[in-house]
Amino acid sequence: MSAQATLIGAPTDIGAGTRGASMGPEALRVAGIARTLVSQGLMVRDRGDLTGPANPEQAPDHGYRHLGEVLAWTRAVHDAVYAELADERLPILLGGDHALSIGSISAVARRCRERSRPLRILWLDAHADFNTSVLTPSGNLHGMPVACLCGLGPSELTGLSGQVPAIVPAAIREIGIRSVDQGEKRLVHATGIEVFDMRYIDEVGMRRTLEVALEGLDPHTHLHVSFDVDFLDPGIAPGVGTTVPGGPSYREAQLCMEMIADTGCLASLDVMELNPALDVRNRTAEVAVDLVASLFGKSTLMRR
Repeated sequence: MSAQATLIGAPTDIGAGTRGASMGPEALRVAGIARTLVSQGLMVRDRGDLTGPANPEQAPDHGYRHLGEVLAWTRAVHDAVYAELADERLPILLGGDHALSIGSISAVARRCRERSRPLRILWLDAHADFNTSVLTPSGNLHGMPVACLCGLGPSELTGLSGQVPAIVPAAIREIGIRSVDQGEKRLVHATGIEVFDMRYIDEVGMRRTLEVALEGLDPHTHLHVSFDVDFLDPGIAPGVGTTVPGGPSYREAQLCMEMIADTGCLASLDVMELNPALDVRNRTAEVAVDLVASLFGKSTLMRR
């Protein structure tokens, strides 16, 4: 884990169906994400916000909403994240909707290929995000990033890393899933992505879930965490556009983050889908920042 981190804001809700995630980066800054990371021993640089097209709020065109605009934003994210990785820094993408992770993970995959490093992705989310234009009438690309990264989607997005697919399905572990369309579920099963849904977590607990999800990591592995704030139960995180009841509790989420931190392999991070327009006095942003602190070593663990 690099001790030098860079914050990259991507203030857009271009891929979402509900407006407001464009305000997420500033809400995370107001909640103190930079000083929280500094308190965990990191040297933090804030690159400010990327720029891109405004949200035109148009209907789907050939199965996708705002494909051109999403492509512009994901390219900007890809280039910014790749530049930080090339500089041996740990990029932290502040979203913004989850379609932006096509850009960040494409950059991570490209850099891992160049350095012959194995890649492991933890996708913390209420949704599988494995829809395609055939499966969803909404055309919202924030429901498609994992499918795009696995090569299922428009060529403009699937080829962003310079290789199709950007990742192999075996590289990703989805955790906390509890809202999946029927067609999407069949596609996930056919692709072979490993999913630890909320029933799995209920049955074996968060500790065992993370033990299995992190199996096989070694010090050379690049671990990327893509944290959609709707991963959390809406009782503790109401400020998201697509709340789904029955998510991890605050303590379960803390354990998840602490076990990721224990690996020492975290090398890049997305914090996505925070929607201050739906929040209560920035409460969700504060919870998200607290959990990010645990990803970087904040812990109540007092045993030697």
